[in-house]
Amino acid sequence: PAGRKTKTMTRKYFGTDGIRGTVGTPPITPDFVLRLAHAVGRVLKRSEERPVVLIGKDTRISGYMLESALESGFNSAGVDVVLLGPLPTPGVAYLTRAQRASLGVVISASHNPFPDNGIKFFSAQGAKLPDAWEAAVEATLMEDPVWVDSASLGKTRRLDDAAGRYVEFCKSTFSSDLTLRGVKIVVDGAHGAAYQIAPMVFHELGAEVVAIGCAPDGLNINHEVGATHPQALVEAVRRHKADFGVALDGDADRLLLVDAQGRLFNGDELLYLLADDRLGRDEHVPGVVGTLMTNMAVEVALKARGVTFVRARVGDRYVLEELEKNHWILGGEGSGHLLALDKHTTGDGLISALQVLQACVRNGRGPAQLLADLHLFPQVLINVRMLAGQDWKSNTRLAQETQAVTDELGDTGRVPTPPSGTEPPLRPTVDPRAGDSVNILVVGSDNRDGLSTAERRRLHVGYKDYGERTDTMMI
Repeated sequence: PAGRKTKTMTRKYFGTDGIRGTVGTPPITPDFVLRLAHAVGRVLKRSEERPVVLIGKDTRISGYMLESALESGFNSAGVDVVLLGPLPTPGVAYLTRAQRASLGVVISASHNPFPDNGIKFFSAQGAKLPDAWEAAVEATLMEDPVWVDSASLGKTRRLDDAAGRYVEFCKSTFSSDLTLRGVKIVVDGAHGAAYQIAPMVFHELGAEVVAIGCAPDGLNINHEVGATHPQALVEAVRRHKADFGVALDGDADRLLLVDAQGRLFNGDELLYLLADDRLGRDEHVPGVVGTLMTNMAVEVALKARGVTFVRARVGDRYVLEELEKNHWILGGEGSGHLLALDKHTTGDGLISALQVLQACVRNGRGPAQLLADLHLFPQVLINVRMLAGQDWKSNTRLAQETQAVTDELGDTGRVPTPPSGTEPPLRPTVDPRAGDSVNILVVGSDNRDGLSTAERRRLHVGYKDYGERTDTMMI
């Protein structure tokens, strides 16, 4: 595909991570998905006579229906399909590249609950596709379909050993002179795409594995387990007296980690740990990419080590854009999307976990010890739910209150206001230095006439509760 553009193009269906929504509600309906695949197939055939597309999915019951619709749509455009079955999103990215396929397709809504689902795509190189490609697909969707004749229809086959190939790839990223023997790990697969693969990877590297969240029934993905509900992992690590706990989300592209004491480590901490480990081995780390929501302490600590830190827009695709632009390796989000481009082309929860565990095993220290010099700033995340059609950027009262908090913090904190790419809320985040008192914006609404009240409340954010605190409000 053409080079990645940083300027976002106006798109009707594609968000920051493909097309996502509630199943049965446009655009996540079988008729639209069939049309989508047909349009994608036509775009592919502009540069390739006989494209081959891989399709993987998570464990949602709706995956069967959407898989069939995608298959029919691609075949109708003269595109061959290879079905991978349940497979983590990064596994589809890897196999697309390894199989020399034209495109990889993932049916998943990642960390969202089971009534949602989505479609996302990977290039032949296993990377997220540029905005220009998505715009071309949307333009083709507006055209009448062009069905190929019977002799030109695509065919479908299944790759039976897809999971095994991906397991071997994950293991290959773990240093060959190290082992996980003697290490007990609780693995939480979120009842999602990695429910079989994740325990297998750690077991085959020598670990004693306790699996939770690895019994999908089509309806329980992400339900009270996985990276979005880490308390289940914390409790299991303590109950089983494990050395580590690893939590993935529904499509296994994000990671949270728990140590033997039950302490939870988020993506910001793990990103710093990976950078620090490389620096400790005298590897050159010219820069690291985070997002607008990355804890300010990571930026301060990296700069103290002489490492440039750049903030991208929220979304792993934008982190990847910055990494590619700067020719850097490491980036990530606090949610646990971590990128190590010398290991994989996209964020991978399993590979990220292996890199963290590798650092711990090599140094003979746990993550808390490795992160002893990183002191996260207190952070309060506020989800502001918007009324339909409301433009938060032009909301003067929200802007005024945000500026007031920014002025009060000065150079001791920041108040980014990024919109969520996959869910409705706007997300003002405040991360002051430990012990500072800050005013946090609280906006209320009667849910009929838009913004009706605005007030400020004073919070004292102490270092003891440095972790992310979340409040929800309406405007």
